[in-house]
Amino acid sequence: MKNFTIILLLILSTTTNPAYADIDLTFGVYTSDKASTMVKMFRPLLNALESSLTEKFSEATHISLQVASSYDQGINDLASGRVDFARMGPASYITSHRRNPDIQLLAMENSKGSKIFYGIICVQEEGPIQTLGQLKGQTFAFGNERSTIGRYLSQLLLIQNGIYAHDLANYEYLGRHDRVGTAVGSGQYSAGALKESTFKKLKKNGVAIRELARFVNVTKPWIASADLPPNQVESIKEVLLAFDDPSALKPIKKQGFLPASDSDYQLIRESMDRSDEFFQASANN
Repeated sequence: MKNFTIILLLILSTTTNPAYADIDLTFGVYTSDKASTMVKMFRPLLNALESSLTEKFSEATHISLQVASSYDQGINDLASGRVDFARMGPASYITSHRRNPDIQLLAMENSKGSKIFYGIICVQEEGPIQTLGQLKGQTFAFGNERSTIGRYLSQLLLIQNGIYAHDLANYEYLGRHDRVGTAVGSGQYSAGALKESTFKKLKKNGVAIRELARFVNVTKPWIASADLPPNQVESIKEVLLAFDDPSALKPIKKQGFLPASDSDYQLIRESMDRSDEFFQASANN
């Protein structure tokens, strides 16, 4: 009986000792597309990362996916530590960093060997608009008010071409890239801003839109919360930078990850700092 008690105590101490506990991580994204689309995009990648991190930590690692219903919720989740790490658009990273300067960049997505990709201003496929200047007096669909492409960079492009809020007959924020493209294709709006991958997907599915102009954006960062232990931050960073599973990367249409620094997002920071110009010109006229 005494031996049995000793064995039982050893078993209990082993299973309750944190050194032997599984590692549970929460990964956050927000709905730049439909929530179901986000799950299909990221679950294969997270499954592969679980395997790599289990090997790295020598402990079973589980990653749960948390899809925020809005950009603001996603930003709050990261800044407050409700998620351990997250994938965001550049503008959301900057907003999160301003709210909590202790969040840390892990890596940025590799788009065909580059840190840049493109946003698109689209118009109706058979419509008359051929230049950005012809958008004056037209209606425009933006994405989310926190979106890098859907707001900040597209409005900067309009400013650079002499188009301000007061020059448009009407404009709305539709929240998601797919909604923008669909609304333009159906004739609800004359033009709209969306990411290139969504533009191509909608075109392939028969949505009647065409490209009017394109502009450079920086690939999305993956970011650790301020509360994630330093050893886990470094391990996740190492795994991401070495990650090369094509089948897991295919759903997000990226080729892996590249080292990231805050300076990579200076263009986005500048576009955010200039965003008021789009509306101030309206107020002054």
